[in-house]
Amino acid sequence: MRKRILLLSFFYPPDLSAGSFRAEALVDALCERAAGEVDIDVLTTQPNRYHSHASEALAVDVQGCARIRRVQLPVHKSGFVDQAKAFATFALQANRVASEGHYDVVVATSSRLMTAVLGGWIARRQRARLYLDIRDIFVENLGELFPSAIGRSLALFFGVLERWSIRRADKVNLVAAGFLGYFQPKYPQQHFSLHSNGVDDDFANIPLTSSTDRFCRPLRILYAGNIGDGQGLHLIVPALAQRLGPRVHFCIVGAGGRLQALRDAVAESGVGTVDLVAPVARDRLLAIYQQADVLFLHLNDFKAFRRVLPSKLFEYAATGKPILAGVAGYASDFVKAEITNASVFAPCDIEGAVDALAQLSLEQVPRPVFVERFARKRIMHSMADDVLELVREAI
Repeated sequence: MRKRILLLSFFYPPDLSAGSFRAEALVDALCERAAGEVDIDVLTTQPNRYHSHASEALAVDVQGCARIRRVQLPVHKSGFVDQAKAFATFALQANRVASEGHYDVVVATSSRLMTAVLGGWIARRQRARLYLDIRDIFVENLGELFPSAIGRSLALFFGVLERWSIRRADKVNLVAAGFLGYFQPKYPQQHFSLHSNGVDDDFANIPLTSSTDRFCRPLRILYAGNIGDGQGLHLIVPALAQRLGPRVHFCIVGAGGRLQALRDAVAESGVGTVDLVAPVARDRLLAIYQQADVLFLHLNDFKAFRRVLPSKLFEYAATGKPILAGVAGYASDFVKAEITNASVFAPCDIEGAVDALAQLSLEQVPRPVFVERFARKRIMHSMADDVLELVREAI
Protein backbone atom coordinates (compact mmCIF):
# COMPACT_ATOMS: atom_id res chain seq x y z
CA MET A 1 0.00 0.00 0.00
CA ARG A 2 1.28 3.48 -0.89
CA LYS A 3 2.22 5.64 2.06
CA ARG A 4 0.51 9.00 2.55
CA ILE A 5 1.96 12.36 3.58
CA LEU A 6 -0.05 15.32 4.85
CA LEU A 7 1.69 18.68 4.41
CA LEU A 8 0.35 21.73 6.26
CA SER A 9 1.28 25.22 5.12
CA PHE A 10 -0.75 28.34 5.82
CA PHE A 11 0.53 29.85 2.57
CA TYR A 12 0.95 28.11 -0.78
CA PRO A 13 1.25 29.40 -4.38
CA PRO A 14 -0.24 31.42 -5.93
CA ASP A 15 0.04 33.22 -2.57
CA LEU A 16 3.09 35.48 -2.42
CA SER A 17 5.35 34.56 0.49
CA ALA A 18 8.66 32.87 1.17
CA GLY A 19 6.81 30.12 3.03
CA SER A 20 4.49 29.39 0.12
CA PHE A 21 7.28 28.97 -2.43
CA ARG A 22 9.29 26.92 0.07
CA ALA A 23 6.34 24.57 0.65
CA GLU A 24 5.82 24.14 -3.10
CA ALA A 25 9.52 23.39 -3.62
CA LEU A 26 9.38 20.72 -0.90
CA VAL A 27 6.30 19.11 -2.48
CA ASP A 28 8.02 19.09 -5.89
CA ALA A 29 11.11 17.48 -4.35
CA LEU A 30 9.02 14.84 -2.55
CA CYS A 31 7.22 13.92 -5.77
CA GLU A 32 10.54 13.69 -7.60
CA ARG A 33 12.35 11.68 -4.92
CA ALA A 34 9.48 9.37 -3.97
CA ALA A 35 9.08 8.01 -7.52
CA GLY A 36 5.52 6.73 -7.00
CA GLU A 37 6.03 5.59 -3.39
CA VAL A 38 3.74 8.16 -1.79
CA ASP A 39 0.60 10.23 -2.16
CA ILE A 40 0.74 13.78 -0.81
CA ASP A 41 -2.14 15.90 0.43
CA VAL A 42 -1.41 19.60 0.92
CA LEU A 43 -3.74 21.51 3.23
CA THR A 44 -3.44 25.27 2.82
CA THR A 45 -5.53 28.42 2.39
CA GLN A 46 -6.91 30.42 -0.48
CA PRO A 47 -4.42 33.24 -1.28
CA ASN A 48 -4.67 35.75 1.57
CA ARG A 49 -1.19 37.13 2.33
CA TYR A 50 -1.78 40.43 0.54
CA HIS A 51 -5.37 41.49 -0.07
CA SER A 52 -4.26 43.94 -2.76
CA HIS A 53 -2.92 40.93 -4.67
CA ALA A 54 -5.47 38.25 -3.78
CA SER A 55 -6.35 35.79 -6.52
CA GLU A 56 -8.77 32.90 -6.24
CA ALA A 57 -7.25 29.44 -6.75
CA LEU A 58 -8.87 26.05 -7.20
CA ALA A 59 -10.30 24.69 -3.95
CA VAL A 60 -8.98 21.24 -4.94
CA ASP A 61 -6.08 20.97 -7.35
CA VAL A 62 -3.91 18.03 -8.42
CA GLN A 63 -0.28 18.74 -9.27
CA GLY A 64 1.90 15.69 -9.92
CA CYS A 65 1.66 13.31 -6.97
CA ALA A 66 0.14 16.01 -4.76
CA ARG A 67 -3.45 17.01 -4.14
CA ILE A 68 -3.79 20.61 -2.90
CA ARG A 69 -6.86 21.53 -0.86
CA ARG A 70 -7.39 25.22 -0.07
CA VAL A 71 -9.48 26.54 2.82
CA GLN A 72 -11.41 29.79 2.34
CA LEU A 73 -10.65 32.23 5.18
CA PRO A 74 -12.79 35.11 6.44
CA VAL A 75 -11.66 38.57 5.36
CA HIS A 76 -8.94 39.67 7.77
CA LYS A 77 -6.22 42.26 8.23
CA SER A 78 -2.64 41.96 9.48
CA GLY A 79 -3.42 42.48 13.16
CA PHE A 80 -2.74 39.80 15.78
CA VAL A 81 -6.43 39.19 16.59
CA ASP A 82 -7.50 39.02 12.93
CA GLN A 83 -4.69 36.60 12.14
CA ALA A 84 -5.65 34.44 15.12
CA LYS A 85 -9.24 34.23 13.85
CA ALA A 86 -8.04 33.36 10.35
CA PHE A 87 -5.79 30.62 11.68
CA ALA A 88 -8.58 29.20 13.84
CA THR A 89 -10.68 28.83 10.68
CA PHE A 90 -7.80 27.08 8.92
CA ALA A 91 -7.15 24.78 11.89
CA LEU A 92 -10.79 23.70 12.19
CA GLN A 93 -11.05 22.97 8.47
CA ALA A 94 -7.68 21.20 8.39
CA ASN A 95 -8.72 18.96 11.29
CA ARG A 96 -11.96 18.10 9.52
CA VAL A 97 -10.27 17.32 6.19
CA ALA A 98 -7.44 15.35 7.81
CA SER A 99 -9.92 13.14 9.67
CA GLU A 100 -11.29 11.90 6.33
CA GLY A 101 -8.24 9.69 5.75
CA HIS A 102 -5.14 8.21 7.35
CA TYR A 103 -1.63 9.62 6.98
CA ASP A 104 1.69 8.01 7.77
CA VAL A 105 3.63 11.27 8.11
CA VAL A 106 2.50 14.82 8.87
CA VAL A 107 4.75 17.67 7.71
CA ALA A 108 4.11 21.18 9.03
CA THR A 109 6.06 24.20 7.80
CA SER A 110 5.50 26.98 10.30
CA SER A 111 6.60 30.58 10.85
CA ARG A 112 4.33 31.57 13.71
CA LEU A 113 4.34 28.30 15.66
CA MET A 114 0.65 27.48 15.37
CA THR A 115 0.94 25.49 12.13
CA ALA A 116 3.51 23.37 13.98
CA VAL A 117 1.06 22.91 16.86
CA LEU A 118 -1.69 21.98 14.41
CA GLY A 119 0.64 19.46 12.77
CA GLY A 120 1.43 17.96 16.17
CA TRP A 121 -2.27 17.66 17.02
CA ILE A 122 -3.18 15.97 13.74
CA ALA A 123 -0.17 13.63 13.92
CA ARG A 124 -1.15 12.63 17.46
CA ARG A 125 -4.72 11.85 16.38
CA GLN A 126 -3.49 9.95 13.33
CA ARG A 127 -0.68 8.20 15.22
CA ALA A 128 1.56 9.45 12.44
CA ARG A 129 5.18 10.54 12.35
CA LEU A 130 5.71 14.31 12.63
CA TYR A 131 8.19 16.49 10.72
CA LEU A 132 8.36 20.18 11.67
CA ASP A 133 9.94 22.89 9.53
CA ILE A 134 10.43 25.90 11.83
CA ARG A 135 10.88 29.22 10.03
CA ASP A 136 10.75 31.69 12.94
CA ILE A 137 11.11 31.94 16.72
CA PHE A 138 7.62 33.08 17.56
CA VAL A 139 7.77 32.91 21.36
CA GLU A 140 10.93 34.98 21.69
CA ASN A 141 9.46 37.71 19.47
CA LEU A 142 6.33 38.19 21.59
CA GLY A 143 8.13 39.99 24.41
CA GLU A 144 9.30 42.70 22.03
CA LEU A 145 6.15 43.00 19.94
CA PHE A 146 3.81 43.55 22.91
CA PRO A 147 3.96 45.59 26.15
CA SER A 148 5.78 43.82 28.96
CA ALA A 149 2.88 42.28 30.92
CA ILE A 150 0.95 41.18 27.83
CA GLY A 151 4.11 39.98 26.10
CA ARG A 152 5.16 37.89 29.12
CA SER A 153 1.71 36.31 29.40
CA LEU A 154 1.60 35.48 25.70
CA ALA A 155 5.15 34.10 25.81
CA LEU A 156 4.24 31.80 28.71
CA PHE A 157 1.14 30.50 26.94
CA PHE A 158 2.76 29.97 23.55
CA GLY A 159 5.89 28.61 25.24
CA VAL A 160 3.81 25.67 26.50
CA LEU A 161 2.56 25.03 22.96
CA GLU A 162 6.08 25.29 21.57
CA ARG A 163 7.44 22.74 24.06
CA TRP A 164 4.60 20.33 23.30
CA SER A 165 5.04 20.50 19.53
CA ILE A 166 8.86 20.39 19.45
CA ARG A 167 9.02 17.45 21.87
CA ARG A 168 6.26 15.65 19.96
CA ALA A 169 8.15 15.85 16.64
CA ASP A 170 10.18 12.98 15.21
CA LYS A 171 12.33 15.42 13.24
CA VAL A 172 12.70 19.20 13.42
CA ASN A 173 14.27 21.37 10.75
CA LEU A 174 15.38 24.94 11.43
CA VAL A 175 15.57 27.40 8.56
CA ALA A 176 18.63 29.19 9.99
CA ALA A 177 21.65 28.08 12.02
CA GLY A 178 21.09 31.16 14.20
CA PHE A 179 18.03 29.41 15.66
CA LEU A 180 20.19 26.73 17.26
CA GLY A 181 21.16 29.08 20.10
CA TYR A 182 17.50 29.26 21.09
CA PHE A 183 16.29 25.71 20.44
CA GLN A 184 19.24 23.48 21.41
CA PRO A 185 19.50 24.55 25.08
CA LYS A 186 15.71 24.25 25.50
CA TYR A 187 15.39 20.88 23.75
CA PRO A 188 18.72 19.04 24.17
CA GLN A 189 17.14 15.66 23.36
CA GLN A 190 15.90 16.83 19.95
CA HIS A 191 18.09 16.60 16.85
CA PHE A 192 17.80 19.62 14.55
CA SER A 193 18.55 19.67 10.84
CA LEU A 194 19.36 22.90 8.98
CA HIS A 195 17.75 23.31 5.56
CA SER A 196 17.65 27.00 4.65
CA ASN A 197 15.37 28.73 2.15
CA GLY A 198 17.95 28.76 -0.60
CA VAL A 199 17.98 30.33 -4.05
CA ASP A 200 15.00 29.91 -6.35
CA ASP A 201 15.82 29.30 -10.03
CA ASP A 202 13.63 32.26 -11.06
CA PHE A 203 15.99 34.70 -9.36
CA ALA A 204 19.20 32.89 -10.27
CA ASN A 205 18.44 33.40 -13.96
CA ILE A 206 17.95 37.18 -13.97
CA PRO A 207 20.04 38.47 -16.92
CA LEU A 208 22.93 40.84 -16.26
CA THR A 209 22.17 44.45 -17.12
CA SER A 210 24.38 47.50 -17.49
CA SER A 211 22.56 50.77 -16.86
CA THR A 212 23.99 53.39 -19.22
CA ASP A 213 21.94 56.22 -17.69
CA ARG A 214 22.87 55.62 -14.04
CA PHE A 215 25.03 58.75 -13.76
CA CYS A 216 22.32 61.12 -15.04
CA ARG A 217 19.48 59.99 -12.74
CA PRO A 218 18.91 59.18 -9.05
CA LEU A 219 20.23 55.88 -7.72
CA ARG A 220 17.36 53.35 -7.60
CA ILE A 221 17.15 51.49 -4.28
CA LEU A 222 14.55 48.72 -4.11
CA TYR A 223 12.93 46.86 -1.24
CA ALA A 224 10.45 44.09 -2.09
CA GLY A 225 8.67 42.10 0.59
CA ASN A 226 6.58 42.32 3.73
CA ILE A 227 6.08 45.66 5.47
CA GLY A 228 5.55 44.82 9.13
CA ASP A 229 7.00 45.34 12.59
CA GLY A 230 9.70 42.83 11.76
CA GLN A 231 11.06 44.94 8.92
CA GLY A 232 10.69 48.32 10.64
CA LEU A 233 10.80 50.17 7.32
CA HIS A 234 8.86 53.11 8.80
CA LEU A 235 11.78 53.62 11.19
CA ILE A 236 14.51 53.77 8.54
CA VAL A 237 13.33 54.53 4.98
CA PRO A 238 11.83 58.04 5.38
CA ALA A 239 14.77 59.29 7.46
CA LEU A 240 17.31 57.66 5.15
CA ALA A 241 15.61 59.12 2.07
CA GLN A 242 15.69 62.53 3.74
CA ARG A 243 19.38 62.14 4.57
CA LEU A 244 20.37 61.03 1.05
CA GLY A 245 18.27 63.64 -0.72
CA PRO A 246 17.44 63.75 -4.43
CA ARG A 247 20.43 61.63 -5.49
CA VAL A 248 18.59 58.46 -4.39
CA HIS A 249 15.09 57.16 -5.18
CA PHE A 250 13.48 54.42 -3.05
CA CYS A 251 10.93 51.96 -4.43
CA ILE A 252 9.14 49.90 -1.76
CA VAL A 253 7.13 46.99 -3.17
CA GLY A 254 4.90 45.13 -0.73
CA ALA A 255 2.22 45.36 1.94
CA GLY A 256 1.75 44.47 5.57
CA GLY A 257 0.70 45.62 9.01
CA ARG A 258 3.02 48.64 9.04
CA LEU A 259 2.28 49.93 5.55
CA GLN A 260 0.15 52.80 6.88
CA ALA A 261 2.85 53.69 9.42
CA LEU A 262 5.34 53.84 6.55
CA ARG A 263 2.97 55.99 4.49
CA ASP A 264 2.52 58.37 7.42
CA ALA A 265 6.26 58.57 8.10
CA VAL A 266 7.00 59.32 4.43
CA ALA A 267 4.33 62.04 4.38
CA GLU A 268 5.58 63.54 7.65
CA SER A 269 9.18 63.63 6.40
CA GLY A 270 8.13 65.54 3.30
CA VAL A 271 10.37 63.51 0.98
CA GLY A 272 9.29 62.95 -2.59
CA THR A 273 11.79 60.22 -3.33
CA VAL A 274 9.92 57.21 -1.90
CA ASP A 275 7.42 55.27 -4.02
CA LEU A 276 5.15 52.69 -2.38
CA VAL A 277 3.99 49.97 -4.77
CA ALA A 278 1.43 47.22 -4.06
CA PRO A 279 2.60 43.57 -4.21
CA VAL A 280 3.11 42.24 -7.73
CA ALA A 281 3.30 38.80 -9.33
CA ARG A 282 6.70 37.18 -9.54
CA ASP A 283 7.26 37.82 -13.26
CA ARG A 284 6.63 41.54 -12.73
CA LEU A 285 8.87 41.53 -9.66
CA LEU A 286 11.75 40.11 -11.71
CA ALA A 287 11.42 43.04 -14.11
CA ILE A 288 11.47 45.51 -11.20
CA TYR A 289 14.63 43.85 -9.86
CA GLN A 290 16.32 44.40 -13.21
CA GLN A 291 15.61 48.13 -13.04
CA ALA A 292 17.09 48.52 -9.54
CA ASP A 293 20.65 49.63 -8.82
CA VAL A 294 20.75 48.49 -5.16
CA LEU A 295 18.57 46.01 -3.24
CA PHE A 296 17.64 47.07 0.29
CA LEU A 297 16.88 44.89 3.32
CA HIS A 298 16.13 45.85 6.92
CA LEU A 299 15.15 44.02 10.10
CA ASN A 300 13.88 45.89 13.13
CA ASP A 301 16.14 46.29 16.14
CA PHE A 302 14.72 43.33 18.08
CA LYS A 303 16.90 40.98 20.09
CA ALA A 304 15.15 37.92 18.63
CA PHE A 305 16.00 39.02 15.09
CA ARG A 306 19.69 38.56 15.78
CA ARG A 307 19.06 34.85 15.22
CA VAL A 308 17.10 35.28 11.98
CA LEU A 309 18.29 34.79 8.40
CA PRO A 310 15.80 36.57 6.09
CA SER A 311 14.79 34.49 3.08
CA LYS A 312 14.98 37.71 1.06
CA LEU A 313 18.79 37.56 1.28
CA PHE A 314 18.90 34.46 -0.93
CA GLU A 315 16.59 36.08 -3.46
CA TYR A 316 18.64 39.27 -3.51
CA ALA A 317 22.02 37.56 -3.67
CA ALA A 318 20.99 35.45 -6.67
CA THR A 319 20.35 38.56 -8.79
CA GLY A 320 23.96 39.76 -8.62
CA LYS A 321 22.78 43.23 -7.58
CA PRO A 322 24.54 45.19 -4.80
CA ILE A 323 22.85 44.67 -1.41
CA LEU A 324 22.41 47.20 1.41
CA ALA A 325 21.35 45.29 4.54
CA GLY A 326 20.36 46.67 7.92
CA VAL A 327 20.71 43.48 9.95
CA ALA A 328 22.48 42.29 13.10
CA GLY A 329 23.64 39.04 14.66
CA TYR A 330 23.58 35.87 12.58
CA ALA A 331 22.26 37.59 9.44
CA SER A 332 25.06 40.16 9.59
CA ASP A 333 27.69 37.43 9.96
CA PHE A 334 26.13 35.46 7.09
CA VAL A 335 26.14 38.43 4.71
CA LYS A 336 29.76 39.29 5.50
CA ALA A 337 30.91 35.68 5.08
CA GLU A 338 28.82 34.52 2.12
CA ILE A 339 27.69 37.42 -0.10
CA THR A 340 30.07 39.54 -2.14
CA ASN A 341 29.34 43.23 -2.80
CA ALA A 342 26.95 43.50 0.14
CA SER A 343 27.25 46.15 2.87
CA VAL A 344 25.83 45.78 6.36
CA PHE A 345 24.74 48.46 8.82
CA ALA A 346 23.13 48.24 12.26
CA PRO A 347 19.31 48.29 12.22
CA CYS A 348 17.78 51.79 12.36
CA ASP A 349 21.22 53.43 12.03
CA ILE A 350 20.84 56.21 9.43
CA GLU A 351 24.49 57.29 9.29
CA GLY A 352 25.60 53.67 9.24
CA ALA A 353 23.36 53.07 6.23
CA VAL A 354 24.83 56.09 4.41
CA ASP A 355 28.37 54.82 5.04
CA ALA A 356 27.45 51.27 3.99
CA LEU A 357 25.90 52.51 0.74
CA ALA A 358 29.11 54.37 -0.09
CA GLN A 359 31.08 51.11 0.21
CA LEU A 360 29.10 49.30 -2.50
CA SER A 361 30.26 48.78 -6.05
CA LEU A 362 27.25 49.76 -8.15
CA GLU A 363 27.64 46.93 -10.63
CA GLN A 364 25.67 43.74 -11.17
CA VAL A 365 28.13 40.90 -10.65
CA PRO A 366 27.17 37.19 -10.66
CA ARG A 367 27.56 35.20 -7.44
CA PRO A 368 27.83 31.68 -8.92
CA VAL A 369 29.47 30.11 -5.85
CA PHE A 370 26.65 31.35 -3.61
CA VAL A 371 23.93 30.26 -6.05
CA GLU A 372 25.43 26.79 -6.38
CA ARG A 373 25.93 26.32 -2.65
CA PHE A 374 22.44 27.48 -1.70
CA ALA A 375 20.43 26.20 -4.68
CA ARG A 376 16.90 25.63 -3.41
CA LYS A 377 16.42 22.50 -5.51
CA ARG A 378 19.42 20.83 -3.87
CA ILE A 379 18.36 21.91 -0.37
CA MET A 380 14.80 20.69 -0.90
CA HIS A 381 16.00 17.33 -2.22
CA SER A 382 17.94 16.84 1.02
CA MET A 383 14.94 17.92 3.08
CA ALA A 384 12.64 15.60 1.11
CA ASP A 385 15.01 12.70 1.85
CA ASP A 386 14.61 13.45 5.59
CA VAL A 387 10.82 13.34 5.26
CA LEU A 388 10.88 10.16 3.19
CA GLU A 389 13.07 8.50 5.80
CA LEU A 390 10.17 8.94 8.24
CA VAL A 391 7.76 7.59 5.63
CA ARG A 392 9.79 4.41 5.22
CA GLU A 393 10.04 3.99 9.01
CA ALA A 394 6.27 4.35 9.45
CA ILE A 395 4.43 1.13 10.23
